[in-house]
Amino acid sequence: MANEIEIKQVIILRSDLNMSKGKLVAQGAHASLMSYLKTKNQDPKIAENWIETGEKKIVLKVSNEEDLIKLFRVFEFKKIPCALVTDAGLTEIPPGSKTALGIGPWKSNEIDFITDKLKLL
Repeated sequence: MANEIEIKQVIILRSDLNMSKGKLVAQGAHASLMSYLKTKNQDPKIAENWIETGEKKIVLKVSNEEDLIKLFRVFEFKKIPCALVTDAGLTEIPPGSKTALGIGPWKSNEIDFITDKLKLL
């Protein structure tokens, strides 16, 4: 893979659930690992390049489940590896709540085209 192509992973978390910091981190970790495994399966070279170059991650936010699901569908349609996290409901939030979306690692420009209007968490 050419070094001039930037690879990153984006984690998107919902801000409306008022999750504790620990819960946010746990949900982000689920999204990161699940999405990485999808990338590794779809394009092992991109996954390897990401590991070798420092595992760049950006964490963004959306304000509701509907926006999270819409983004998930867009990334699936574009065939960019992604994973939607559904909480089991054992701690802070209702079971079945969609809490996070992991995207990539993938080509930064392709991710940014879709996420450029979102704010950092």
